[in-house]
Amino acid sequence: MGYGFTLFLGFIIDRMHHYIRKLVGLRSSVGSRKEELEKLQKEKTELKEKEEKYSKEIKLLKEEVSTLSESLKKLKSESEEKDNKVETAEAHVAALQKQAADLLLEYDRLLEDNQNLQNQAQGYRS
Repeated sequence: MGYGFTLFLGFIIDRMHHYIRKLVGLRSSVGSRKEELEKLQKEKTELKEKEEKYSKEIKLLKEEVSTLSESLKKLKSESEEKDNKVETAEAHVAALQKQAADLLLEYDRLLEDNQNLQNQAQGYRS
């Protein structure tokens, strides 16, 4: 019985040693996993903060784009208005130039008529 009991105790001690080593390995593994988990949670928090920051920036940029789009529409409208005014002014200038040319022709004709009348009047005087 002594030898069998010793053999049994040896077997139990060997199993206990095996399981204790396994337990130590699992604990160190759990410890490193906990550290990894904490690191991942910290990274997750940082990413959420960055996401919030960037979403605020995106919102501000969208508002700025909207404001700039409205300004661009307004400027295009003003530009079209000014283009129309320029076209109207150019048409008015062309009409005035034609009117001035017509007046010059009329003035030349009247000068010629006046000269003819003066010549006729001088012909009657002499």
